[in-house]
Amino acid sequence: MACVAGVLLVAILQAVPAHASDPDTEATAGREIAALIEAVGESGCRFQRNGRWHPPAAAQAHLQRKLETARRRGLHGGAEDFIARIASRSSLTGRAYRVRCGDGPEQPASDWFDLQLQRLREADSSRSPR
Repeated sequence: MACVAGVLLVAILQAVPAHASDPDTEATAGREIAALIEAVGESGCRFQRNGRWHPPAAAQAHLQRKLETARRRGLHGGAEDFIARIASRSSLTGRAYRVRCGDGPEQPASDWFDLQLQRLREADSSRSPR
């Protein structure tokens, strides 16, 4: 089973485009990804992985471990790559992750993360001098 997971993760990582080695781009991507992972833990939302619901802190820890594993294997990319390749589905089974906040409806994790990234970028642009 671990072998299958490794093969799937390698296949996913090979599909991730490498960003140019622009330090500003890499730094921005790192900050955004860190903020997305932190948002998971602070969200109060439950996350479903492979049919089981997990509290926010467990989801945050899981995504942090997945990111660290991916980086050790050469992952490069921005926040959109993180969402598409790590935060949205299981690298073991391929099943999409789901999110449920409070009594709200379940939604695909990719939608939840896309919204968080949009909010993060809007907040950053409102703080930047114009």
